[in-house]
Amino acid sequence: MDFNNTEIAFAKMSSKDLKRSYWLFKIIGWNWLIKLGPIMLKIFMPLWFPIPIIKSTIFKQFCGGESINDCENTIERLSNQNVKTILDYSVEGIEDEKTFDENVKEALAAIEKAKTNPNIPFSVFKITGFGRFELLQKINSKQSLSQSEKSEYKRIVNRIDVMCKAGFDSNTPIFIDAEETWIQNPIDSIALDMMRKYNQQKAIVYNTAQMYRWDRLTYLTELKTTAENENFYVGLKLVRGAYIEKERERAEKMGYKDPMQKTKIATDKDFNLGIKYCVENINRIALCCASHNEESNLLLIDLMKNHNIAINDNKIYFAQLLGMSDHISMNMSQANYNVAKYVPYGPVKDVTPYLIRRAQENTSVKGQTGRELSLILKEQARRKAN
Repeated sequence: MDFNNTEIAFAKMSSKDLKRSYWLFKIIGWNWLIKLGPIMLKIFMPLWFPIPIIKSTIFKQFCGGESINDCENTIERLSNQNVKTILDYSVEGIEDEKTFDENVKEALAAIEKAKTNPNIPFSVFKITGFGRFELLQKINSKQSLSQSEKSEYKRIVNRIDVMCKAGFDSNTPIFIDAEETWIQNPIDSIALDMMRKYNQQKAIVYNTAQMYRWDRLTYLTELKTTAENENFYVGLKLVRGAYIEKERERAEKMGYKDPMQKTKIATDKDFNLGIKYCVENINRIALCCASHNEESNLLLIDLMKNHNIAINDNKIYFAQLLGMSDHISMNMSQANYNVAKYVPYGPVKDVTPYLIRRAQENTSVKGQTGRELSLILKEQARRKAN
């Protein structure tokens, strides 16, 4: 597997698209600007004038459109490169019962789309799209709930159940995204209950493990043991993690043990051990390796060979974000591995906080933007030479 083959990686990108991508990653590399992003949004977003700029730049690079129908061109373009699509309604931060119920309708529409389109193998959601962050935090810290809060939590679980049942009925696996550690316990609990209910025959419900947490290998082994004892299947999406700076700051401020690994090397080690554990237990665990790390993807390829797992076995998927790491996605899809791109969508104004967060994550991943830039420059040089 040659991840340096830029001709394959950027085959469907025009020279204009490459130039836009280059400048976007260049800007994302400016830490000071990305850190100012949330402040600038609060000031200027009410005036609406940043919307056209955002839509023609960062939104165009990393999002499929403002609605499911808008994503059609992206879905088709990816499918022409043997890459599947995971539709991700990426509206964040709006917390009221009406919005939560509307988000359920949106999630169900995505599941229905997946039901009729073989190029959409999964659906995905964040539980904070269907319930208040503060309530989940209260449950996580084991505080007692009022009667109204108990009813509110029941509504959250019911919303999740409706979506998982729709996934089960349409044979569309569901990814439940991981979130901050101080709300993750109730998310894990809900995911476990949904696995018990809907994973009797195979993995329909997947939970997400952020391997920058030092406790997640233990979580994997305990989950697998529970599944064996209770006879259900496990779906797991492995990621490195998305909130490291926020996690460290909170732990230091509040004086509790840092839930993060001490080093990136430790994170990489646990991520790779997690992959190995899932492959060794492939009869019980279905895996999505959601990673932009070349070594981890190569490791999984080798493990599949060593365990005689077919490259198109539906129990193993590779996934990357739209607009990033095409050198991984497209070269693997060319070799017929199961590859999918996360395709965020939603109204530009409502998706922008998600895009800012992703940009902040990208600046904290050492070498990510530099690698993207070097590959783009390599492809530009190749095209000029030809």
